[in-house]
Amino acid sequence: MTHPNPKVQLWHFMLQQLAADIPVMLLYVLESNGSSPGRQGFAMSVAPNGQMYGSIGGGIMEHKFVEMAKEQLKNEEGFSVIKPQSHSKDAGKNQSGMICSGNQVVYILKLTQADLPVIEQIIAAYNNNNNHTLKISENGISINPQSISSNFEFRFNAETDFLYQEKLGFHQVLHVIGGGHCSLAFCRLMEQLQFQVHVYETRDHLNTIAQNIHAHTITILDSYTQLAAYIPGGMNTYVVIMTFGYRTDDEALRALINNQYKYIGVLGSKNKLAKLWEDYKADGISPELLNKIHAPIGIAIKSQTPVEIAVSIAAQIIAVKNR
Repeated sequence: MTHPNPKVQLWHFMLQQLAADIPVMLLYVLESNGSSPGRQGFAMSVAPNGQMYGSIGGGIMEHKFVEMAKEQLKNEEGFSVIKPQSHSKDAGKNQSGMICSGNQVVYILKLTQADLPVIEQIIAAYNNNNNHTLKISENGISINPQSISSNFEFRFNAETDFLYQEKLGFHQVLHVIGGGHCSLAFCRLMEQLQFQVHVYETRDHLNTIAQNIHAHTITILDSYTQLAAYIPGGMNTYVVIMTFGYRTDDEALRALINNQYKYIGVLGSKNKLAKLWEDYKADGISPELLNKIHAPIGIAIKSQTPVEIAVSIAAQIIAVKNR
């Protein structure tokens, strides 16, 4: 089965080449700013026969680096270089050939069979959902079993003194409260968007729970009042409440409302949510707590089907994530 994460597929591509004793080039975006098309963490690989996987942003810049990679693969010696790229025709040097503004730093490294063990460790970290750390420096690639606090870190002093670190595994964690049809469609989409997805439900007989192969975990609870023990706060944590009714939405929200999340939202009609908010205000819940909740959830696209609802919510979450 193909791994849903494109980054894992990239490492698999390199693993297959190196296992056949075919060297490959790894191209990695270590830093990006402004309107750079290649964001930090973008990566690709090039094989001697021209076969490629991944992207560092596309356009003339990527073409230039791919041609450099193919040319260097003709040589038997090792190769590595770190190259700043400025996407402006007015840049004094390091022009990328693109005019979208912004800049990025690209690292190119030739990998051989000697790099197979670390690539296997990287793939295992993804498969086991271990937040290990990928390290790229003037000494090549390595993996650290310890996790960094942020998703990316980059320090550059010179071409012979730099360190890029990236948290492996999932950078974003999504908790979906409710396991019905909307939840199933939503989990399918959010898995594709590289979120680690956890689902919570109180009804263990639902066919949509049985069909949900997209959630990484499914937890059956006696009551949604138990949620606080399962979903701690966190700035990479997203919570979507979509249970089957007013009472269960209320239980879930009251269990979580005091935690800090990157995003928390409730699916429901304006009338239902207005009634919830009236009850909360009457119970003395502060406006500050209520204002952080997205309700009604999603962007206004007049969504009706479960898939349309999923797209609406996903779009809002992406906007919050990238803000």
